Amino acid sequence: MDAACTAAGIPDAETLRSIGPDEAYARLLRNGTKPHFIGYYVLVMGLQGRPWNDCKGDEKKALRIRFDAIKADSFDSGLSALERALDDIGVRAKA
Repeated sequence: MDAACTAAGIPDAETLRSIGPDEAYARLLRNGTKPHFIGYYVLVMGLQGRPWNDCKGDEKKALRIRFDAIKADSFDSGLSALERALDDIGVRAKA
């Protein structure tokens, strides 16, 4: 994660905290990190100082909506609907 953040222009924890989880995750996706919901909410929980598995119920549903929006803007924007669907189930070959 440290190397991925550095490569995405997030050189340290201070920068990560200052830009927040949504912008940080968007930068990671734009830099080639494959989207994964658990990775996103672990980042959110970590920045809140909470255990990764503390995310449940309505909070988790709300984070899923945020994750989907970040993914659509930062990872899926150039894909067709079919390509997005294939990515969602993990069957499309990487470019």
